[in-house]
Amino acid sequence: MFYMIYAQDTPDSLALRQQHRPQHLQRLQTLQSAGKLLLAGPLPAIDSPDPGDAGFSGSLIVAEFESLEAATTWANDDPFVHAGVYAQVTVNPFRKTLP
Repeated sequence: MFYMIYAQDTPDSLALRQQHRPQHLQRLQTLQSAGKLLLAGPLPAIDSPDPGDAGFSGSLIVAEFESLEAATTWANDDPFVHAGVYAQVTVNPFRKTLP
């Protein structure tokens, strides 16, 4: 089943986000290589694909996991969580309808 991981950044976390991005992306690439990643990306803090110094307000990941518990465990072990980039992480089941 797919699960949506919605993470909200702590204020002024851009420097931490940039510092820990390679480790964060490596975990996502592992999911992608396993065919389990539906989508992933940051949420710009302003209405722009490149928010510059405004940074990001969070991230959205939709991926396949064995259970809600497995998805939550995976999400809570993210380098962004350990580094304090994310203030809050929410994990919910997700049913893909379209396309």
